[in-house]
Amino acid sequence: VKEQIKIAMGEKISFEQDEIKIHGHAIEARVYAEDVDNNFAPSTGKIIHHRLPSGPGVRVDRGIDLLSNVSVYYDPMLSKVCAWGSNRTEAIERLKRALGEYQIAGVITNIHALRWVLKHKYFLDGSFDINFLEKEFLPLVPLKWKEEDNPEFIEVVSILAALLKSKEKEFKPMNLECLPSNQWDKQKYE
Repeated sequence: VKEQIKIAMGEKISFEQDEIKIHGHAIEARVYAEDVDNNFAPSTGKIIHHRLPSGPGVRVDRGIDLLSNVSVYYDPMLSKVCAWGSNRTEAIERLKRALGEYQIAGVITNIHALRWVLKHKYFLDGSFDINFLEKEFLPLVPLKWKEEDNPEFIEVVSILAALLKSKEKEFKPMNLECLPSNQWDKQKYE
């Protein structure tokens, strides 16, 4: 940040390119409240379940939490899941694991699409370009891109989503009194 401020003031950077050493690899996935199968339309609702991924080399920057309302009036980005590894392959594997652990209910997200990209041969070998989604992904929409899913899974998820939506007004958060005080903000949930 100090160097950015110097550059903005018209000063030179205080180091040379050959002084920069790379230590590992990092990759980021942006989780959006959007319906990939509906032309990436924004998804709105109340977050009724939210469990973040964790583990070595994983960080999540987020703008939502349990009971947050996601509306059409703001950017639909919910979080950034970042993974670091000693090399690109390790970073990708950590990110795939993290996205597999990420749990969120109340809005539709792009997590399945992110996981699809992370498994695609062109992404893995680094030969993708700016037209990757247009050429590889969009021809598969809707639903054909979910290789890991089966029709029974999709049916169960659809039923669960409909049930959760119908019960949204009745939803009461879990009793947070059982959690250690450093894990919740009582006023936020009352």
